[in-house]
Amino acid sequence: RRMILDEKGSKITEFRLEPETLPDEYRAGGRLLLIIGKELTRKAQEAPGKGKSTFIEPAAPQAFSRGFTLAQKMVGKACGIAGVRPGQSCLPKITTVGSQDTTGPMTADEIKELVCLEFGAPLVMQSFCHTAAYPTPEDREMHKTLSRFFRDRGGVVLKPRDGIIHSWLNRMLLPDTVGTGGDSHTRFPIGISFPAGSGLVAFAAALGFMPLDMPESVLVRFTGRLRKGIFLRDAVNAIPYYAMHQGKLSLVKKNKKNVFNGKIMELEGLDLSVEEAFELTDSSAERSAEAAVIAISEEKVSLYLKDSISILKSLSKEGYSSAALENRIKEMEEWLSHPTLLKRDDDAEYADTIDIDLSEIREPLLACPNDPDHIKPLSDAAGEKIDEVFIGSCMTNLSHFSNTAKILRKEGKSASKLWISPPTRLVEEHLKETGEYDVFKKIGARLEIPGCSLCMGNQARVADNAFVFSTSTRNFDNRMGKNAKVYLGSAELAAVVSTLGRIPSNEEYFSKMEAIMLVQ
Repeated sequence: RRMILDEKGSKITEFRLEPETLPDEYRAGGRLLLIIGKELTRKAQEAPGKGKSTFIEPAAPQAFSRGFTLAQKMVGKACGIAGVRPGQSCLPKITTVGSQDTTGPMTADEIKELVCLEFGAPLVMQSFCHTAAYPTPEDREMHKTLSRFFRDRGGVVLKPRDGIIHSWLNRMLLPDTVGTGGDSHTRFPIGISFPAGSGLVAFAAALGFMPLDMPESVLVRFTGRLRKGIFLRDAVNAIPYYAMHQGKLSLVKKNKKNVFNGKIMELEGLDLSVEEAFELTDSSAERSAEAAVIAISEEKVSLYLKDSISILKSLSKEGYSSAALENRIKEMEEWLSHPTLLKRDDDAEYADTIDIDLSEIREPLLACPNDPDHIKPLSDAAGEKIDEVFIGSCMTNLSHFSNTAKILRKEGKSASKLWISPPTRLVEEHLKETGEYDVFKKIGARLEIPGCSLCMGNQARVADNAFVFSTSTRNFDNRMGKNAKVYLGSAELAAVVSTLGRIPSNEEYFSKMEAIMLVQ
C-alpha cells in the first residue's frame, strides 16, 4: 500500500497501485517497453553469473479450488499452462492478428517504432473494408502503401473489394488459440480474441505475444429452442433483454449497471455452426465485454475448417499466397487429423450467470434508438415508420441474404430505401450465381460493394433525421447518419420492414414468414 501525507507527515489517504508493476512501467516509458526491456534483460541474465532480475513482478493470484472456465483454459494453453485465473497477469502467445484500414496506418507506424522487419505472430492479416467503397485519393494511396508494408513483413493482405475484416479473419482461425485485432468486433467464434488499440496490435504482430490481465467471466447459458420465425439475432438481443430484466443491466448512462463490462462473455447451450456462433461472440462488443468465447461441437468446427481450407487454397491460387497462409492451411489440416477442443470444467467459477430459455422468445426482439442495450419486443415498436433499411455488416452471412431474397422475391417491392452490402465478395459471387442478387436489383435496392458500408458510417450515410432499420452491430447517435434513429434486428425482420415501410405487427411478420416457409 502507498500513502499520501500532508506537510506534517500525517496520513491523508492510502492506496494500492494496480498493477503492482506500475512503477516499473512508468520508469520504462510504458508497459510494452517494460515487457521488451524485461525480455532482453532476461536473455542477458541467462549468461553465467549475471544475477537475478530486480524488476517488480505481478503478485500471484489468490488460490482457487475451483476448475477453469473455457476462456481461462484457452488463455492458459497460450501461456503453456492449464489455465489462467482472473486478475493474473500473463503473456499469451498470439496466433492470429487482424488489422483494418482506419487504424492500420497507425498500427504500421507503431510497427516501425518496434523496428519490426518480419512479423512474430504466425498470421497477420490486413483488410481495407472501411474505406473501399468510396476511396479518396489519399485512401487509394494508403491501400497501396499499407498493402506493401504488411506484405513485406510476411502478412496476408486482402484487396479493397474483398470485404469485411472479421468475415475473412474468421476463416483463418485455429481452434482454442488466442488473437487480437485493431477493431472492437474482432471477436473470434473459435478461440478467443482480445481487441486492442494500434500500439498493442502492433506489439502482438511484431513479437507474437501480448500482455493481458485476465478478466473475470460471465456465463450466458441458453436452454430450449428457437421458435419458428425467431432467429439468432433475436437470441443476440435476448442477452441484454434478459440481463435488464434480471437487474444486471441498466439503460441510464450515469452510474450505468452492466454485468458484462470489462469481463469475458462465455456462451453455451446452442448447437450452432461457426458462422452462426460469430453473431453471438461479435455482439459482445456492444455489451462492453473484453472478449467472448462460445462452446461449439467438434463436428461443426471440423466442417468449418474444411471449408476454410478450401477458401484459403483458392486465395493462394488467386495470388494472395504467403508463407503465413500456407502454414495456416497446414495447421488446420493437422488439427483435423486429431480434432479436439477444450471444454470448461464443471466446477468453473463465474462472476455471474445469465440463463436464457429460447422457447420463451415468442416474438422478434429489436434494439431501439439509439442504444444496442435498449431491447423491446416487436409488438412494442410495431407501426413505426422506417425510411431506410440496411442489410449488411459483419453480423451477416450468406443465409441472411438468401432469406432476404426469398422475402423480397415474393413481395416484389421495397417501400423503404433498401441498402444491400454483402460481407465478402464470396457471398456476393454466390448471390449472383443463384440469381438472388437479381432480386435486389429488380426492386431498386442500393447495392454496395462487400465491406462495412453504413455500419461504419464513415463514407455513405443515410439521410439526415432518417428512421432506419439495420442488421448492423450498433446504433449509436449519428453513427449511420445525422440525427438518425436506428433500430437493430434480424435480416429477416429487416426484409419485412423494407416491404412495408414500417415496423410490422406480430401478425404481419409471422404471416410473411409462414407464406415463404421461412422456418428453421
